[in-house]
Amino acid sequence: MQLAAVESRASHADLVKIGLSSNGWVPLQSVLMLAVVGLGVGVRGQWQSETSFLIGALLFTVAAGIGIAGVRKLGANRTARPEPKPGSELIQHGIYRHLRHPLYASVILAGFGWALLWQSAPALAAAMVQAVFFDAKARREERLLSEKFSEYAAYSAKTKRFLLWVY
Repeated sequence: MQLAAVESRASHADLVKIGLSSNGWVPLQSVLMLAVVGLGVGVRGQWQSETSFLIGALLFTVAAGIGIAGVRKLGANRTARPEPKPGSELIQHGIYRHLRHPLYASVILAGFGWALLWQSAPALAAAMVQAVFFDAKARREERLLSEKFSEYAAYSAKTKRFLLWVY
């Protein structure tokens, strides 16, 4: 009975606020990553292409390299939430000299690579949704970084978000 009372007091705005809060981004990204992996393994071999497999392997390998470089350079500043940690600094060297969000880029590339490795159309669709999600999360994070670091605008003007020379 008490649960029903709590549920009736929660408005749509409250639910949207929960979904857009820091605590909402992390579980959703986990669900999307698991969807890509699960659909890749569970619904695989929808087309037969050695080229697809090789491109997938290449993307997955590049993703691993970008991700490792990002984790190493970000160090103690790393967080899964879009808000920068208190006392954090703006990293602009290493892989961050070329990409503003190498960790997100690595997850996006790994998702597409995984889908192509397993030759799975549902995993490819989930990877596309995941890419849109991380683009939205990056935009939110960038607003917060702009508020915290005065030099972020200049950094973002010269550094691509996810893909070298493209985006």
